[in-house]
Parts: sequence; structure tokens; C-alpha cells
Amino acid sequence: MNESSTRSNNGAAPLWKTISVDLGERLARGEFSHGFPGELELAQTYGVSRGTVRNALRPLRDKGAITAERGRRQRVVESGDGLLFGPLHSLFASVHAAGMIQRSTVLKQIVTTNPRVSALLDRSPTTPLFHLVRIRYANTAPLGWDELWLPNELVEPLAEVDFSNTALYKELRERCGITLDGGREELRADVASALDIHYLACDPGEPILSVNRLGIHAGAPIELRQSRIRGHRYAVTTQFGAITADD
Repeated sequence: MNESSTRSNNGAAPLWKTISVDLGERLARGEFSHGFPGELELAQTYGVSRGTVRNALRPLRDKGAITAERGRRQRVVESGDGLLFGPLHSLFASVHAAGMIQRSTVLKQIVTTNPRVSALLDRSPTTPLFHLVRIRYANTAPLGWDELWLPNELVEPLAEVDFSNTALYKELRERCGITLDGGREELRADVASALDIHYLACDPGEPILSVNRLGIHAGAPIELRQSRIRGHRYAVTTQFGAITADD
């Protein structure tokens, strides 16, 4: 595939985005089950620069489809049941994919204890936990807010991170060498609470998507997260089975 052929029909899609989508589809088909190609190989395959390839790989890493340790090539994130494409939603990746600017206002970034959270993470009640609370924006409009807990002993480098414009899983991977390889996520329909109204400037009774996540790494729970997302500004789309042009 040469550089011109990677453009969309109307010429609007950046090369890196077109390549990223193509790689995602190939990952879903299981084409890289025996190893993910390096940047040079991908650059030669698509007929583009390595810089374009790096841009194309970034959304795949942010979604948890591939991972790489410093100094090593990317690899596909796998489990015994096949490919894992990371958490159901990533606000950071979703907002960027929509062509908008994602930023956050950090309300809390501390080390604390929480016996209830520690129990859910199979830790002792006095375990120090990294606790992060953020309001999330798409361009200038508040999209949602979330709070999360991680065992601090695993993620101490996160204390120095400015989370106003970066993805947690990116920093977790690059600074702590941790990529979630499993988990459980529950989505529920809800209406705006007092905190939602305060943080998001939404109306009483406005629909809210409540997301509770337990993230797993190396067989152990390490992340507990609750996200509250404005229902009229966010949609979850899934794909299954064979899809034809007529579907």
C-alpha cells in the first residue's frame, strides 16, 4: 500500500488515522496472533514514514490493543480467550478519535486509605491507595467525571503526572510497566446526582451513564474506577459477527 492509497475517498482522513483503523481491523481478525510487526516493517508495508506509523500506533496502545515496554517492539495484548482490546471505553481515546480536544480538571490526586476499596482490590484495609478524581472535557464542554483507586505501591510514579491532558493507561504503561489484561465493567443508566450537577453543570434529571470498572493485571485486581458520563454526549457502539455493506 503506497502513501496516497491510504487516504480516504474524500482525502479528509489523515494517513495515520487510516492506517490505525486498518491495523485495528487486522488485529480484530487475528492477523497478528504470531507477533506484531515493528515500526520499520509497518512503514514499508504502508509506504509511509516511521513518524506516521508511530501516530497510527498511539490510539491502539491507548485502547490497550497493543503494548510495548521501553526499548522493545509492540506486542498484541492477549489472554487465554484471545485478544483483549482493553476497557470498554476510553474517554481520552474516544474524544481524540472524534477530532476534539480532551482535557481534564484534576480535583484530587492523593495517596489515601479506603477500607471498602481495599477489600474490592483484595488488599488490607490500611493499604495506601493512589486516588485520582477528574472532570473530563471534550473541547470546552464537560463530558463526564471519574474517580479511581490503585494500590500506591504499584503506581508511585503517577504522583508526579499532570493528568490534565494525558491518558491514565498510557502513563500506567510507560511509567509503571503495567497494562491491564482483564477486568469487569458494568454500565447502568442513571440520572444526574448532586455531584453530577455540581461537576458537569448538567440539569437535574439529565441522563447519566454510570460505569463501574474493576481492572485486572497479572491475575490480580489493581484498579477500581467509577465514571459518570453525560448520556446525551456519549454513545457505546459494539460490533459482532460478520458485517456486510448492506447491514
